Amino acid sequence: MAMNERLHFWAPRMLSALRIVAGLVFLEHGMQKFLSFPLGQAAGSGFAFDNPGAYAGLVELAAGLLIALGLFTRPAAFLASGTMAVAYWIAHAPQNAFPVNNGGDAAILYCFAFLYLVFAGPGPWSLDASLQRRGEGA
Repeated sequence: MAMNERLHFWAPRMLSALRIVAGLVFLEHGMQKFLSFPLGQAAGSGFAFDNPGAYAGLVELAAGLLIALGLFTRPAAFLASGTMAVAYWIAHAPQNAFPVNNGGDAAILYCFAFLYLVFAGPGPWSLDASLQRRGEGA
């Protein structure tokens, strides 16, 4: 089997791996905001919705979990992508023109990774794919 054929075989699986890792790390941001876990630089605020970041945290929790599981992946990724675009332009861009200086580089990467998932789907290692296979077998 040629190198390109092997890479082509693994491409859908790596899409799933990208989705799982991005979803878990995104979920971790929401957990840190609301649950103070894992402990780190930012202290959690509990379930107080007194700032826009708290609403982003809610999306990070819910969409991050759904994306990691591969359940309702496309709508969850769409919501997450939009949330990160808004977060960038509201919280980061006003501070500095360069993402590496304004701390918005992660928001940009999340925005485009999740936008990609909207179009590419969850990949074969997902609950969405499992439910689809189960429905076709019925």
